[in-house]
Amino acid sequence: MRKVYRGRDVEVSFDLDICIHVGECLRGDRQVFKLDRRPWVLPDAGEAEVIAQVVERCPSGALQYRRLDGGDQEKFAEITTITPMRDGPLLVTGRVEVRHDDGTVETLPRATLCRCGLSEHKPFCDNQHLVTRFRAPGVPFKIHLSEVRLRPDRPISKTEDPRRFD
Repeated sequence: MRKVYRGRDVEVSFDLDICIHVGECLRGDRQVFKLDRRPWVLPDAGEAEVIAQVVERCPSGALQYRRLDGGDQEKFAEITTITPMRDGPLLVTGRVEVRHDDGTVETLPRATLCRCGLSEHKPFCDNQHLVTRFRAPGVPFKIHLSEVRLRPDRPISKTEDPRRFD
């Protein structure tokens, strides 16, 4: 379920169900994205352009933005690409159309899709590949340890994620 944080110049939305906890948001603008407060996203605490750049680094599409100040909206890549992440999910960029079980359709600019077959939130990755030490070739991807992801070798459940209270 997508939660919306509306600011004066930009609106940021977050879907905890598809977050793979890479930590780009927490390394981005620390005034905007901060776990030890509620709400954890304050769009008015930063510049819309910087917020857009941080959100676009989110590989899963869990974070998205909508500019309210007339600035450029996030564009879908013209060509959809699928890149296997080493020992992890498929990183998809472009126009990703997801049909949910309830029949709704969501179009994402990026997504991380399960490749190990163990995700409890298919087609999205939920990091269950860490439990079984899934191994597969692909491009290395840096996972930044943060207040959400304290260890790189195990998945974070929704109940452990402090953003669930927002």
